[in-house]
Amino acid sequence: MNTRYPFPMNSICGSSPAASPSGEERGTVSLRNRSPRTPTSSLLVRAAMRISRARWFTFLRRVFHYQNGSRSNLGSNPFNSSTWMMLEFVALVIQISITMFTLALSKAEKPVWPVRIWIIGYNIGCVLSLLLLYGRYRQINMIQGDVFGLPDLEQQRGSEESRCSILMHKCRTSLELFFAIWFVMGNVWIFDSRFGSYRRAPKLHVLCISLLAWNALSYSFPFLLFLLLCCCVPLISTVLGYNMNMGSAERGASDDQISSLPSWRFKAVDTSSEFRNNGDCNSAIASEDLECCICLAKYKDKEEVRKLPCSHMFHLKCVDQWLRIISCCPLCKQELER
Repeated sequence: MNTRYPFPMNSICGSSPAASPSGEERGTVSLRNRSPRTPTSSLLVRAAMRISRARWFTFLRRVFHYQNGSRSNLGSNPFNSSTWMMLEFVALVIQISITMFTLALSKAEKPVWPVRIWIIGYNIGCVLSLLLLYGRYRQINMIQGDVFGLPDLEQQRGSEESRCSILMHKCRTSLELFFAIWFVMGNVWIFDSRFGSYRRAPKLHVLCISLLAWNALSYSFPFLLFLLLCCCVPLISTVLGYNMNMGSAERGASDDQISSLPSWRFKAVDTSSEFRNNGDCNSAIASEDLECCICLAKYKDKEEVRKLPCSHMFHLKCVDQWLRIISCCPLCKQELER
């Protein structure tokens, strides 16, 4: 924050008596130029500081940067974090349980449109989303667990992971297309004013409206995120004089957090050489053009490197110094788990 001076600067730096006003004039000028912070504004600044340092605000910033920046790998995707995947799992289980329970209670209802078919189709989509979520979870664990692998095994696993990623991406795209079409059909069937569907099937009607509202909120999430981070946050920062976007970057990682990250000695390997199983636990990287994005120097043989949870690698000294200042990746801005 900018430092505010409650009195003119010439009263401090002026050395001659003629340049400085008398005691009464100085007190009058200082009281006149002083703009004391009211209790309400100080409370608002404290609230803004707490919000900017909250985990949910940091997560929203990560999502915004991911959607509008480079999507390098699965590790940089904030939606692949364990917390978000757990919330997604809970939301899907709740939706499946509520739909099954409502269908069991509304057997006697006779809606005009085939609402039951729409609910069953939506339930099938939720089950497929659960399977896709499980596949994402397994793939993330395989990537994060493969830290000390050997070069040939890394190449084989990398090709398998790329095929799985392409297949999962196609399945996710097809599932999103299905939910979009199903969302339009549900709006047509539920909000058709020509028939009194609510009187004939009140429970099914309320369930469908709830599911449609949830999907509408999910589809409008990028727009709401844009309004929050690009309109509301800059406006609040300007009014309060506190940059909320820098709040989460003010916290550095602790030594325990940094030491828990995997590290090894870099070992350059020729890609044309045969597989050599020497029993060394240090990881070998088969590339000649890898460089640390912090110091912009290429990795040399037997240099200590460290790998972050987002799968980005840096010099150990460079990234340790970086993390003590800002506890996030220099490339993808993914923060370390606290």
